[in-house]
Amino acid sequence: MILSALVEGNSINSTARMVDVSKITVLRLLADAGTFCAQYHDLFVRGLDSKRVQVDEIWSFCGCKDKAKEAGADGFGSVWTWTAIDADSKLCVSYLVGLRDGYYATEFVKDTASRIDTRIQLTSDGHNAYLEAVEQGFQGSVDYAMLVKVYGNDAEAEKRYSPAECKGCKKEAKVGNPDPKYISTSYVERQNLTMRMSMRRFTRLTNAFSKKIENHEHAVALHYFHYNFIRKHQTLKTTPAVAAGVANKAFTVLDLVKMIEEEEKRLGGRLTDYLASAKA
Repeated sequence: MILSALVEGNSINSTARMVDVSKITVLRLLADAGTFCAQYHDLFVRGLDSKRVQVDEIWSFCGCKDKAKEAGADGFGSVWTWTAIDADSKLCVSYLVGLRDGYYATEFVKDTASRIDTRIQLTSDGHNAYLEAVEQGFQGSVDYAMLVKVYGNDAEAEKRYSPAECKGCKKEAKVGNPDPKYISTSYVERQNLTMRMSMRRFTRLTNAFSKKIENHEHAVALHYFHYNFIRKHQTLKTTPAVAAGVANKAFTVLDLVKMIEEEEKRLGGRLTDYLASAKA
């Protein structure tokens, strides 16, 4: 019940109230589930025969916003989640929580490339960090294009805490020979909306934001396991993992709980405690 509440957009406190447990219980389970989900994704979402992949970044913040951090507030500041989506199966190929800079772009694209066995057509937005990242990650074995959005000058947009109006898009081929009709980021942007709707800590203009970066990472890992392996896509009529050939059936939240319990029994304790002792 706790995990189901979390993946459906409830906050830590509201989940604790609904299930009648302490906040600490919810956070401990989130940490264990997030740790297991990240490991499961890393092991099993590989060897993909994707044809078209779209990548994007989604903003959130942890502890405080950048302006408050610059003024001396204690917090991580802006956090970006990099996401790669298979346009056909809707599978999340790779994700990475970090900053929106060249280092994280390169690590993200390298990880995406390592999980795919075929030559793909890749589309990103106009973020310049992708240029070097794609070169290092795919070594030229990709058909890559950018979809650059053109925004108008709307001074009121910042006051509304929303981007300016998009006036149009430009398709720019960068590597190889990408097909113009498939230069799009619509699927990954739609998945970004799913993230904001499914994780309370991504909701704008609330006090439900992440307070610790570790919990933020656990929540993202849990979300993507649920998205790939449990939640049935309305168009596909099955899960993205089944559509991509990564799984042979749709999982349930109960399946996830059983796998976590089996792993903790094998390790002789909580996943997060085991990893902490192993690092020490």
